[in-house]
Amino acid sequence: MTAVRGGTGSGLRVVVVGATGNVGTSLVEALGRDPAVGTIVGVARRPPRWRAPKTEWAEADIVAADLVEIFDGADAVVHLAWLFQPTHRPLTTWRVNAVGGRRVFAAAARAGVPALVYASSVGAYSPGPKDRPVDESWPTDGWPTAGYTREKAYLERALDAFERRHPEMRVVRLRPGFIFKREAASQQRRLFTGPLLPGRLVRPGLVPVLPDLPGLRFQALHSADAAEAYRLAVLRDVRGAFNVAAEPVVDGRLLADILRARPVRLPSGPVRAALALAWHLHLVPASPHLLDAVLRLPAMDTTRARTELGWTPRYTAREAIEEFLHGLRTTGGMPTAPLTPRLNGGRLAEAGTGVGERP
Repeated sequence: MTAVRGGTGSGLRVVVVGATGNVGTSLVEALGRDPAVGTIVGVARRPPRWRAPKTEWAEADIVAADLVEIFDGADAVVHLAWLFQPTHRPLTTWRVNAVGGRRVFAAAARAGVPALVYASSVGAYSPGPKDRPVDESWPTDGWPTAGYTREKAYLERALDAFERRHPEMRVVRLRPGFIFKREAASQQRRLFTGPLLPGRLVRPGLVPVLPDLPGLRFQALHSADAAEAYRLAVLRDVRGAFNVAAEPVVDGRLLADILRARPVRLPSGPVRAALALAWHLHLVPASPHLLDAVLRLPAMDTTRARTELGWTPRYTAREAIEEFLHGLRTTGGMPTAPLTPRLNGGRLAEAGTGVGERP
């Protein structure tokens, strides 16, 4: 497949919206190593202390900023920005994710950007089978009660309409599984388990048993492999949706093996009830609705990404999870606001935000 070239002769100008998070930092690094890329514009709400080759930074809130000015002259826009929290304030996440996402799409069209690459998710898919993989034609209606899946599904519909209005633009949607790397571990702990999880608890051999829930079967990949898929989507003349995940499919038994624990089969009801109580008491930020969605996610077929995009993961799903767990134990992070190893004030400051009440 041929690379999509810019008109200046000095390499592609690629704008990465959400460049300081888990996938954004990996993508900036991947694009920086590519000789076809001349300039990377990293868009973030809070400019980082981190510096990367070929990269200039634009401080912008996607809900309020003049994105057309930032996108002007770009060969491609990659939209990665997403607000996972606060789960107790769904209007806040809707404003940033749904409204902000549509503003990114519209600004890319007004700026005349030739290619738009959007970070969708396995979470956009409707409930589906766990025992056989589904391809990109599986319905993308999400799970209606979880804010994350509801917003991902909404933007899939928004992009359907956008593509019909802008056939001149090459639009790519990547639908990855769960994405991990060591440097994102502290952020993901803050987003999903909160301040009460001690890092030492995820040391192999320390936890004797691990719940094995019906339906707990999901796909994962390393952030560097996700970034490679986005880099290929920028450079190659492809369109449409691509499922992205590594082998093997992750289940309770695999997680127990990684932690050297004994898997114990439990019904999901009591586990969900305990999570719901903890969420309502503001002890954990992840809502029980997200667990409902995870237990219903289909397994994805990644054939199209491998054959048409030319994507092959370097890491197995197990390796990605093991690196993430190592990051939890060692307080992994990077000098960007989302990936900072510790907030000012530490875990007491996290608890002071209300756990699920603020971004």
